[in-house]
Amino acid sequence: MTKADFVDAYAKKMEISKKAAKENIDALCELVCDVLADGDDVRLSGFGTFKTVQREARKGRNPQTGEEMDIPASIAPKFSFSSSIKAALNA
Repeated sequence: MTKADFVDAYAKKMEISKKAAKENIDALCELVCDVLADGDDVRLSGFGTFKTVQREARKGRNPQTGEEMDIPASIAPKFSFSSSIKAALNA
């Protein structure tokens, strides 16, 4: 499902315009990004948790040349689904 498909489905489910649905979804995505950038987690009960993880610096290898290279430390986003969604998918 693409974002456009999701916007359409959301608009239909909430009985609102597609424009309003897109604005709602964009606002939610922007808010999650802002909260993660501030170093906090976003916990949505019954859905899951957005959080950030610290990746350490490490050595890597260029797959084309085989040359060893340094990969710098970074912060990466991570999402974990709630146990209720996991259970529903595996039922």
